[in-house]
Amino acid sequence: MPRQREIRQELFSLTLPVVFSSLLQRAVNVVGLFLVGGLGASAIAAVGIGQFLILIVMTVVWGLAAGTTVVVAQLCGAARRTEAAQVGLQAVLVGTLLGIGISVAGVGLGQWGAVFLGASPEVLVFTQPYLRIVFSFFVFSVLINLLSAIMYGAADPRPPLRAALLMNVVYFAMAYALVNGRWGAPALGVAGAALASGVSEMAAALYLLVVGLRKGHVRRGAADRGLLRHVFQVGLPVFAERLVQQAGQMMYLKAVMLYGTVAYATHQVVLAIEAFSFLPVLGLSLAVTAAVGRTLGADQPHQVALVNREASRLAIVIMVGMGLVFLWAPDPLLRIFTDDPDVIRLGTSFLKIAAILQLPLAITMVLSGSLKGSGDTPFLFWSTVAGSWGVRIPLAWLFASVLKLDITAVWSLMVADWFVRMGLLMYRYRSEGWITRNLIQPYAESPSPALAPIPECSTVNPK
Repeated sequence: MPRQREIRQELFSLTLPVVFSSLLQRAVNVVGLFLVGGLGASAIAAVGIGQFLILIVMTVVWGLAAGTTVVVAQLCGAARRTEAAQVGLQAVLVGTLLGIGISVAGVGLGQWGAVFLGASPEVLVFTQPYLRIVFSFFVFSVLINLLSAIMYGAADPRPPLRAALLMNVVYFAMAYALVNGRWGAPALGVAGAALASGVSEMAAALYLLVVGLRKGHVRRGAADRGLLRHVFQVGLPVFAERLVQQAGQMMYLKAVMLYGTVAYATHQVVLAIEAFSFLPVLGLSLAVTAAVGRTLGADQPHQVALVNREASRLAIVIMVGMGLVFLWAPDPLLRIFTDDPDVIRLGTSFLKIAAILQLPLAITMVLSGSLKGSGDTPFLFWSTVAGSWGVRIPLAWLFASVLKLDITAVWSLMVADWFVRMGLLMYRYRSEGWITRNLIQPYAESPSPALAPIPECSTVNPK
């Protein structure tokens, strides 16, 4: 019982900063759209398209970041802190080269991407300066993600939170001044929002780099190709999973759009509401990844079950609790976003489906974090393929375009999708074969005790 309490506290200590960091990063996008709202619909569309294109290319970075978190966590658990810091630096260097390449491509081809997405000539006038500026600073976005990933793996989540706060302060001040020309600044419009975004990300990235060097999370040393290979071994399936997931969401959205504007609008509103339920569990999933990685690196596989059990309880409490809110109070939630009676009527039905979805989604996200912590990301990729492309997408198109069923039948397929994924991940978790996949071998001076605390990783005093 005392050990369970310790694990719960350890998970909370990592989860809460991750959640608040994610909220702050999302706040930048929301405020950006709000500030350019006064410039007209074309400006809003341009910023939205720019954010979407950045989201697409970020899938590569997220894969590299996931691999870095897992390898750093396992090395920290094995008391190989110097190697963890060296791998961190190698990942940062690789990410920097990757970011520069994407920046060059984005500056040259970003406008083509906007055209491909169907931007009108009026919107393209705004996308050109916006995309050029945003992609020019893209390397700093890469550094933020990779340095945060290193610190999460090293159980040091507070610097990324402080960086997110710094980014918000810089962005809000600059965007407020530059978009509409306040405080004596020139009125740059959409370009001002892009410049504020780039400079704020640069400030956050430099802060994280300084902290990482000072705390020893990144350190120069001989390149270990074997460890760097493990980063890619874990990260590439995560990258592929994100691509498959996003492609599946686009195909599913096309099926929803067959039902008209009200169905599409309701879909977007309910997804925005549902995000409040799973955002905390996304943070918890990352905490589980880091905790399982450090536990396996410390050669303490018997603790994995404790970590997963405590995380599952927390996830179920959070998401089932939100599911009950969806069931009992759909109307107030929907009216936060719209007063349209048709959207509210359909959204009430969607939220009831979303309430059922909370349980499989909670369990799946925690199990995903556990498997990822061991490096078993290929199985996660195939479970996503099975649920999304094996169940949701084909049946959605069958229901929508062939059988002409009600939109609620199409929306219910999300429940089927996540139950399939949950079943596959539970099967994999109970087989325990994934526990043997830990990527590195510990060589701490003495074996870890049976119920030792989950190891942390910092070469200096974190205070």
